[in-house]
Amino acid sequence: MMRLYSGTVCPYSHRCRIVLFEKGMDFEIIDVDLMDKSEDLAMISPGNKVPVLVERDLILTEANIINEYIDERFPHPQLMPADPVMRGRARLFLHRFELELYSNVNVLMLGGKAPDKARASIRDNLTQLAQILSKQKFLLGAEFSMLDVAVAPLLWRLEHFGIQLGRDAVPMMKYAERLFSRQGFIDSLTPAERAMRK
Repeated sequence: MMRLYSGTVCPYSHRCRIVLFEKGMDFEIIDVDLMDKSEDLAMISPGNKVPVLVERDLILTEANIINEYIDERFPHPQLMPADPVMRGRARLFLHRFELELYSNVNVLMLGGKAPDKARASIRDNLTQLAQILSKQKFLLGAEFSMLDVAVAPLLWRLEHFGIQLGRDAVPMMKYAERLFSRQGFIDSLTPAERAMRK
């Protein structure tokens, strides 16, 4: 059985939990208190970071790597496109999300310098993405995909991070509600994450 070492409010861990619940498979989630990490985690994670996926002799870190492995190992429902060109585009988007969105999320989570600049960057990037969502249901078209998995934890945390989207981002907020109503997303939330939204 797969085991996921998952931070209670970690958005990277949240991504992996979403994928596991979307797949509807057997797995175990080991909840990790990020303020008091166990020795077990230190032994399997080089940087003592979450998420970490353990399956038999395989140990994987980094949310995108974990999620692609789960998607290939359990292909139904498929979250990465089957077509190599579209899969390449999806990977490029995921890389851009790390650079343009999650680098700023890290600033806000870790109390880094220039939090207002980080909030503005996230807001502006999400507003740009909203243009895509005015024409289609999900980021890659009609089907829920790994791109939606990557954005969902951030959208859930906007209020928590003090980020307000403007009128230009209305399609993004409607899209967020579609994501939040998915059973896989609902099941993936920890009690602490549920408490982030009043």
